[in-house]
Amino acid sequence: MNKTLVAYFSASGVTAKVAKTLAGAIGADLHEIVPAVAYTDADLNWNDSRSRSSVEMKDKASRPAVAGMVEGMEQYDAIFLGFPIWWYVAPTIINTFLEQYDLSGKTIVPFATSGSSGMGGTNAALAGSCKGALLKEGKRFPAGVSADELKKWADSLGL
Repeated sequence: MNKTLVAYFSASGVTAKVAKTLAGAIGADLHEIVPAVAYTDADLNWNDSRSRSSVEMKDKASRPAVAGMVEGMEQYDAIFLGFPIWWYVAPTIINTFLEQYDLSGKTIVPFATSGSSGMGGTNAALAGSCKGALLKEGKRFPAGVSADELKKWADSLGL
């Protein structure tokens, strides 16, 4: 039987809610990707070109530190990877998370939350951090997505 993990980074709580709903709907384990240094509201101000998030997202090599790791990552066959869309891609902390592990033979399925932006160039920006894994096309969900809709989407992937 395949073992599944839902790992997520959430800046405002929206992605956390969707990730928890998804994990419950599909019977997956749950892991929060926590930044070593928490983001403040000022850090997340995308209108300020000097804010932490703006600076990180301008530098594709940026790898914000992550606090903690998934214990027993080797046991998971599939990883649903959740995050808010920042500048039409995943936040670079997602690359940090992925690059901590040997992902060989695993399937990575991104999912995102956003008020209006789609997945944009997410897969292209994540591909180099998923060496050895199958990176599936992801999907954006609204904050209020139902457990039934998430389960239907996850089931459609055939994992």
